[in-house]
Amino acid sequence: MDPTGWAGVFREGRDLYTRNLRPGERVYGEDLRTAGGVEYRRWEPFRSKLAAMLLKGAPPGLWTEVRSALYLGGAHGTTVSHLSDLWPDADVFVVEKSPVSFAPLLALARRRPNLLPLLADAQLPERYAADVGTVDLLYQDVAQRNQVAIFLENARTCLAEGGTGVLMLKVRSVTQRRPVAAVVRDARAELVRAGFAVRAEVGLAPFSKEHVALVLAPPSAPSIAR
Repeated sequence: MDPTGWAGVFREGRDLYTRNLRPGERVYGEDLRTAGGVEYRRWEPFRSKLAAMLLKGAPPGLWTEVRSALYLGGAHGTTVSHLSDLWPDADVFVVEKSPVSFAPLLALARRRPNLLPLLADAQLPERYAADVGTVDLLYQDVAQRNQVAIFLENARTCLAEGGTGVLMLKVRSVTQRRPVAAVVRDARAELVRAGFAVRAEVGLAPFSKEHVALVLAPPSAPSIAR
């Protein structure tokens, strides 16, 4: 296993891996590999937009020390399981609105105590802000028309000074008619008006079509490599 530019992420050939927090256990049927007496889980980019973003060219040093993170749209826990691997000593708060998706997420959290699931609506961060506090990383993957507004409200409520934001922009959840480039341009403009610096824009095709990842620095943080 070779280290990458992202702390805790490893590469073998074209594939990404994280060190398995619970050796011998798969979360979504992923491959397991052992190297140097350590077990790793393959991070499947067709199942995880974050893995796709890393493979498509996310900036190095995307995160350093993460003590707490807020994940909006946790679904069944595919991506958050890898964040659990990456940051075993962190608190990873996971917001999911659907009770159907929340059930397997809760089962996963029982096996991975650094995952803290919240059955809540990401559009209403005031309902979980007291539990979450301030986080180093805000990650959003929700299918709503007002994705940027949801991100901004959660960032104002929970993202720490000097933190990092990652917005997985689902273009066809915003509109079915307008070109992808126009939707992304409008999203960037809204984020910049709110004071955010866009560190990177990464298209996720072919892993996730018409999805674009935006890596963001909050208003109080210094601008980093645009």
